[in-house]
Amino acid sequence: MELRNINENINIIENIKAHSIGEEMDVEVGDILISINDNIIKDIIDYKFHISDEYVIVKIKKANGEIWDLEIEKEYDEDLGIEFSNSLIDKAKSCRNNCMFCFIDQLPENMRETLYFKDDDSRLSFLQGNFITLTNMSDEDINRIIKYRISPINISVHTTNKDLREEMLNNKNAGKLYDILKRFNEANIEMNAQIVLIPGVNDGIELKNTLNDLSKLYPNIESVAVVPVGLTKYRQGLKKIEAYDREKSTKLLNEIKEYQGKYLKEFGSRFIFASDEFYVLSKIDLPTYEDYEGFPQIENGVGLLRDFKASIEEELSKLKDIKANKKVLIATGTLAYDFMSDIAKMISDKIPGLNIEVIEVKNDFFGHTITVSGLITGKDLIKNVEKKDFNQLIIPESMLRNGEEVFLDDISLEDVRKKIKKDVFISKVNGFDFINTLIN
Repeated sequence: MELRNINENINIIENIKAHSIGEEMDVEVGDILISINDNIIKDIIDYKFHISDEYVIVKIKKANGEIWDLEIEKEYDEDLGIEFSNSLIDKAKSCRNNCMFCFIDQLPENMRETLYFKDDDSRLSFLQGNFITLTNMSDEDINRIIKYRISPINISVHTTNKDLREEMLNNKNAGKLYDILKRFNEANIEMNAQIVLIPGVNDGIELKNTLNDLSKLYPNIESVAVVPVGLTKYRQGLKKIEAYDREKSTKLLNEIKEYQGKYLKEFGSRFIFASDEFYVLSKIDLPTYEDYEGFPQIENGVGLLRDFKASIEEELSKLKDIKANKKVLIATGTLAYDFMSDIAKMISDKIPGLNIEVIEVKNDFFGHTITVSGLITGKDLIKNVEKKDFNQLIIPESMLRNGEEVFLDDISLEDVRKKIKKDVFISKVNGFDFINTLIN
């Protein structure tokens, strides 16, 4: 997630949810939160911890300088319904690593400043699911996580080999990882692990050893996801790294299948899951819905395609006597093109008169090795669709900056609409939203 206001540590209230306690107590946008039960609120974790009581006194500063003490009786863990201009409240902790595979180091120049900020903040892991490396954590930070029961935490492991991890992250503190994981395990902190896999670096025997170490911390480490390294065309001066292809992906998936069988017998869980990209690259069929065991790392691209297909099938089964008379263009990245083409056929067969064409948007901005929809720019989208014949265009919400209608290259959705002179609709990656966007 792209962070905003990363250098602020003032608790400025930016939004009050309708029908919330905050609205009832006349909290307003621009008010500043000072304390809860006389506890100074340093960051969002303090806020979540101290707001959980059934009776709280919330001190805020109004725009005119008045100080209000709000006495509030509420349900345990009920929130006030207020949101801050800085989601962390505190300054975001930046990454101290210099990873050989860092995606931000592979960005072109002259993009907006916030895209170049490397976060590595445990609070973002708890709040938004970000993965963190644990390399910039003090004993105080670790103890605070244990005290506040911050859980689950998503951790970028990559390898448990101390020397190799220090090399991959280019940080002498990187080798302390497993000791921290053991402390969290002893405190029963829930964790999910991610391994960005690089051919010839942390795969093969290194992957096997890493899984062996992590499996000793099951079930507090609930799942391990392996994702392929992402390489853009902007790698001048960076370490040479190989990408995954069909052959390497097939070999890896065969190994993972063996590991899953082993852990299924030991734990009753497959424990390790491969990202969708490996299945697309290898052209191996996706696992079944049940094989994903509740999709613990779906936000990491693990099972997203299978879950989407299942939700499409469910929504189509509910449709009766639906007809249409329009041509819809669906834009997607290279990775999901074949998959989305199959989805389009399923829907067209069910809805007479609905003509769907899927367009594969090649990523000229970052390079054709980048195949996911979430990194498609407005310029590349326009280039690929402006000469097509259609009534409306549908794009996934992942193409846009979170909460805004802006692409990575700062082209707005409205700019795209004006340029192509057609309707453009945003769809969430679920069957209900997608089908309704198509037919309504």
